[in-house]
Amino acid sequence: GIRVLPCAYQRQYVEWADRGQGSGAPINVFDASSDILTKTTRDDNNKDRLENGNYVETCGNHYVLLVTEDGDATPALITMKATQLKKSRKWNSMLLNLKLKGKNGLFTPPSYSHYYNLKTVKEGNDKGNWYGWEISREETLQDANLYSMAKTFAESVSKGEVKVKYEQEAATSEQTPF
Repeated sequence: GIRVLPCAYQRQYVEWADRGQGSGAPINVFDASSDILTKTTRDDNNKDRLENGNYVETCGNHYVLLVTEDGDATPALITMKATQLKKSRKWNSMLLNLKLKGKNGLFTPPSYSHYYNLKTVKEGNDKGNWYGWEISREETLQDANLYSMAKTFAESVSKGEVKVKYEQEAATSEQTPF
C-alpha cells in the first residue's frame, strides 16, 4: 500500500465523450456547485448521459501528501469515481468523525493530523472485476515539517491555486496500480 496525509478534498463532475469519440480528453469540468447532473438521464450502464450523448462522471478528488518510508513527501492526487465513490465518502467520514480531546473538550483535527494507509483489493460484480481502495487510519503525525507542508498544500488547494489537469481517460485493466 501507500502511506498518505490527506490534505484537501474536492468533488467535481467531468464530462466525457465515449471512448473512441473525440480526443479522449474531458469535454468539460464542473465544480461541486454545478447543476449539471440535473441535465442528465441514467442509461443502461448507469452512466449519467447528457442530451448530446456525452456522459458525466462524479469524481472525488483527494489531495494528499504521499509519504515514503524515509519520511519524504510528494503532493499527489487520488481521484475516486464510479465504484470507488463509496470509498471516498467513507474516507471523508473517517476524517470528519475523528475526535481528539483538547483543553476545551473534543475537537475535529485537520485531515492531515494522521497518516492513512491505502492499498488495493480485488473487487467485482456481475459486470466484471477491478481493483479498489481499502483505507485505514494509522498513527498521529508527529513531524512538524510534514505538518507544515501538509497545511500549506491544503491552503493552496482551498485557495484554488492547485488545478487538476484531466487527460485521456485510462483504459480499464486488471493490473494493480501499486
